Amino acid sequence: MSASRRSGTTDELGPDEPERDGADLLAALLDGMDAALCAFDADGVVTHWNREAERILGWTAAEAVGRHGFAGWAVRTADAEEVESRLLSAMQAPGRQVHEFALLTKEGGRVLVRTQSAAVPGPDGKPAGVYCAFSEVHAQIDLERSIALSEALFDDASWGVVLVDADLRPAVVNGHAARALGTGRTAVLGRPLGELIAQGVEELESALTHVLAEGAPPAPAEMWVTLRTAEGEQRRCWRSGFLRLASPLTEEPVPLGVGWLFQDVTEAKQTEQEAALLRFRTNQLHRAARAAAECEDPAEAASVHLDFALAGFADHALIDRMAGGSVADGEGPVRLVRGPATPSGAPGPSLPAGRAGLPVRYSDGHPALQCVERIGSVRASAGSTEPDRTRDWAVARQWPADSVHALCVVLRSRGRTLGVVTFLRGASRTQFERFDATYAEDVAVRIAAALDLAAVLERRV
Repeated sequence: MSASRRSGTTDELGPDEPERDGADLLAALLDGMDAALCAFDADGVVTHWNREAERILGWTAAEAVGRHGFAGWAVRTADAEEVESRLLSAMQAPGRQVHEFALLTKEGGRVLVRTQSAAVPGPDGKPAGVYCAFSEVHAQIDLERSIALSEALFDDASWGVVLVDADLRPAVVNGHAARALGTGRTAVLGRPLGELIAQGVEELESALTHVLAEGAPPAPAEMWVTLRTAEGEQRRCWRSGFLRLASPLTEEPVPLGVGWLFQDVTEAKQTEQEAALLRFRTNQLHRAARAAAECEDPAEAASVHLDFALAGFADHALIDRMAGGSVADGEGPVRLVRGPATPSGAPGPSLPAGRAGLPVRYSDGHPALQCVERIGSVRASAGSTEPDRTRDWAVARQWPADSVHALCVVLRSRGRTLGVVTFLRGASRTQFERFDATYAEDVAVRIAAALDLAAVLERRV
């Protein structure tokens, strides 16, 4: 059955040639449309009904064409007059008229639809009927919501949204992501991610490639990256989620790229790491105290504290004791004698040194001497990544050659300075921070107490 009634006219050339072009072509066009279409003549009789209208309501063209309005079959009788007046009012109004109302399916269900209707002019230019296109409202609302969501994500979202194409280059970037990357929304488009991210780009590109091939991972991933910014390199942690984008217009999904959504969780992760580190270091202090309590020699107990403090904190450590045991503030020049120290170049417990009691020849301005003079912690760093210069810097200060960062903490007990404990890190570790100095000072208190007790026992002997 055609989607419209046949006109029943014949061609002027003879009755053997029916007018198939107009009616059949119109029926084919209507049936091929994705929208539900119907039409009414000036009296309100249904003249056209396409397949999409049949799909939505269940009424075939044979059942619909020829009926007067929707009364009694496609709408409730109580609503029929209002619906018909709305539809036919389009003949007297300019442009398209938009309405929403409920229609009935063949099975008796109700479907809320949104209609767009307009007048159909006749040969004399006067309205000869009305055509009506309608769709289920929920489908329209879903589309509007999708558009609204897309606009909100790229305008107002409080997390970064980046659409990456199949070549792993940003195609669309929202404002939050542009600020996180330290660039403008248009400046980042089409650029390789490696131009924006100094470290961590391999992990990110590997994740994007996996999503393109296999689909989205089941859970967000936390990625540490180092960004190139005008202020220098910045270390950030992004909690990232990924979505594979495929074209909805093809039967077989064609990958369009990846939707990458991320939030900056750097502060939260740093707080979490610092809390875990604090728990570990507190545990180390308790373990060191228990192990030191088993030592008969207080000097050995000081070395035990030093060894426990090294775990996860530094690569080397050494103790410089004051010549003569201790010095009151402002009492004579500072002379330091090397005491226990970790072996250079290999792991192991601290080894005794300085049995001869000869002072270490530290140059003026040495961090250990500054530490004694200031009665506080002193941090120092080579400030260079060149191996030769770094080695010269460490050797000149009489530290292991692979040392790059140093932290010197004064050893104090009962108002007297007993010496200095120095912690050293290699190039693979970061510089010492104030958070590290607090821990080192706690260790120094325990070492100083053990050294002071050792000095008291020596004087008694």
